[in-house]
Amino acid sequence: MAKKITLYTTDKCSSCLRAKALLTQRAVPFEEVNLSRDHDGRAALVQRTGMMTFPQVLVGDEPLGGFEALAAADRDGRLAALLAGR
Repeated sequence: MAKKITLYTTDKCSSCLRAKALLTQRAVPFEEVNLSRDHDGRAALVQRTGMMTFPQVLVGDEPLGGFEALAAADRDGRLAALLAGR
């Protein structure tokens, strides 16, 4: 079964826009969670991922990282493997 992507974003975030565009271009469905006005949600995300930057990409329950990590995983084929559960 394919794992789902959760994309944590904020408003006016160019890397968030690039991450959404990459996933859309690859026809990868994702759930966007905008934390612009959710300080508790931001704190929980930091606890979960250890990162304070946006976007944050989770594949299933596993943190992948931000846009650069997403783009690298796409380039080297890891993204497809992660989504497929491999």
